[in-house]
Parts: sequence; C-alpha cells; structure tokens
Amino acid sequence: MAAIGIFFIIIVVIAVMGSYNHLVGLSQGVNSQWAQVQTVYQRRADLIPNLVSTVSGAANFEKSTLIAVTEARASVGQVKIDPNTAPNDPAKLAEFQRAQGQLSSALSRLLVVSERYPELKANNNFRDLQAQLEGTENRIAVARMDFNNAVQAYNTAIKSVPAVFYANRFGFTFTEKPYFNAAPGAETAPKVDFNFGGQAPAATNK
Repeated sequence: MAAIGIFFIIIVVIAVMGSYNHLVGLSQGVNSQWAQVQTVYQRRADLIPNLVSTVSGAANFEKSTLIAVTEARASVGQVKIDPNTAPNDPAKLAEFQRAQGQLSSALSRLLVVSERYPELKANNNFRDLQAQLEGTENRIAVARMDFNNAVQAYNTAIKSVPAVFYANRFGFTFTEKPYFNAAPGAETAPKVDFNFGGQAPAATNK
C-alpha cells in the first residue's frame, strides 16, 4: 500500500509539473503576441508625424483634423502599459483600446479630408505613407486576432484539470487575461482607399 501511495504521489507530481510547464509556455505565448501588438501599433504611431507634416503642406488643409490626429497620438502615449507583458486588468486593456480607437478615427478623418486636395495626389511621399498605413492597419487586425487566440488557449488551460486546482493558488499566479473587444465591423481591417481618380465614397460630396 505504501508503494502504491508513493507511486500515486509521483504520478500526481509529474502531472502537475507537466501542466505547470504547459501554462508557462502558454503565458509566454500570450506575452509574445502582446509584444507583436505593441510593435504594429508603434509602427503606426511612427508614421503619423511624417504623414501630418506631408498633409499640412497642402494649401488650406483643415487644421482641426491635423490637431485631432496629433492629440489622439499623444493620448495613446499617455496610456502606461508594459509592452512586453500582457495586461491582467481588463480596465487597463480597455483604456489602451479606447485610445487606439480614437487615433484610428482621427486617421480615418484625415484620409477622408485629404481626398479634397488634388495636389496630394501627385505627392509621392503622401502616397507611400498611405500605402504603409494601409499595410499597418492590416497588421494590427492580424496581431489582435493572434493575441486573442493566444489568450483563449491560455484561459482555457488554466480552467482545465489539473491546472484549475492550483493555477491561482499555492503561490501560483496564473490568472485569466482579458481579450481585445471587437467593435461592430472590426472583424475586418479598416479599408483605406487611395484611389483618388476612382469613384468617390458615398459620404463625400464632390
């Protein structure tokens, strides 16, 4: 009986060790995807100063639009969040998402207004920045989806046996992590239309 008890304890210890290592791997995967999210958002932020500078060169360009983009970019920088460790606080992730959403809206407005200025059509720098922004928006959508997938795998693991019995007990800190919440229509990346010679958007009066 003693031998059976020792054997059983060994089996339990091995199972817990395997489960623990699995959770560590999943947690690191979430952090890795979070770092990728931060990278693509930073790439977009880095494009903005040059974009604003280029657009402001157009005669009588709407100053309020430029100010909105600049202020939205500054607001993103005020959200203090670790770029290498995924947040555990849903409110903190929601704050980050709101700031990024405001910047997305401001950028969309800037691009719509830019269509009213034919001189920008001939500006190679402006066209290049637009193409880079479009690519970055696509990368953001993919990075957020990959992050949510990693969080789903991690959250599922900590709620499964045997991890559910120890994940947040006995000194372990495997707590549930929040997801990015999708706004209506956010299942696809924002479309950035750069074809000034084509048909104008329905909302724009030519």
